[in-house]
Amino acid sequence: MTFTVTYAPHDGGTARLRLAGELDMSTAPELNAAIDRLAAEGARQLLIDLSELTFCDSTGIAAFVRGDNLAAADGGWLRVTGATGRVHRVLQVTGLVGVLSYDPDTADPTSRSLP
Repeated sequence: MTFTVTYAPHDGGTARLRLAGELDMSTAPELNAAIDRLAAEGARQLLIDLSELTFCDSTGIAAFVRGDNLAAADGGWLRVTGATGRVHRVLQVTGLVGVLSYDPDTADPTSRSLP
């Protein structure tokens, strides 16, 4: 499956991205470019839907951490949602599920949920 990053224009500083396919060394630059573009346009909160992501390696994990650090430098955050299967397992093993998880039932998306 081809990797894709789609997102709608952000409103109020929040951007929603959807990833599909495999996030790895060859595709992470595409995610990094999208995050950089959105940050340059003023997005400070990045919510990334992983429900269609089928694979994520350490380069993809690094892209999430980089994006969170970039957003945090401007007072924002990066959160992921919808991870399943192997992708969810990678987030668990790396500890990022507790750091970057987004719980839609939480009133404040900047709060961090635990696994």
